[in-house]
Amino acid sequence: MEPSELLRYATGVLESMQLRYFVTGSTATIFYGEARFTNDIDIVVDLPETRLAEFCRRFPEEQFYVSIDAARDSLRRKSQFNIIHPASGLKIDVIIPEANSFNESRFARVQRVHAGEKLEACFASPEDAMIKKMEYYQRGESEKHLRDITGILKVSGEQIDRAYIAKWAKRLGLESIWAAVCKRAGSAD
Repeated sequence: MEPSELLRYATGVLESMQLRYFVTGSTATIFYGEARFTNDIDIVVDLPETRLAEFCRRFPEEQFYVSIDAARDSLRRKSQFNIIHPASGLKIDVIIPEANSFNESRFARVQRVHAGEKLEACFASPEDAMIKKMEYYQRGESEKHLRDITGILKVSGEQIDRAYIAKWAKRLGLESIWAAVCKRAGSAD
């Protein structure tokens, strides 16, 4: 299975179940920015506990590994759980969002995009993908997050709502990272 096929399968499950979701992380930053290798797909899902068993059943154990116990724990903790496709080594990180104003803003700004052959899906806005990458950078200082953000600015810079990013960077304590990203990209915030 190729990453695009796994993404198509996962978003098909989410849409058939009529769950709110959006693709984020490296998959989103690659779509809006520059290509790089990734073997995981990050999807934020508004998944009620009453639909959890049905959701997990949609990933049959002959093809996928998903632990319903880990998924249930992630729902309680508002964290993430994995769905693994062992034959390909690919993984879906299902992210359960906390109820907060930033996540509500992210859901409100979801973009329906044509992300490949026979694939239309809900993606985080490029601005929201960049903000989350700044948060991940703040936690672990992995250079790949800054490269992803800079890649979006290089490819999609004209369409980026910098005021929106600056507003959330201030609210989330990411101002210095945003300033450094802008400097690195050769632009003003």
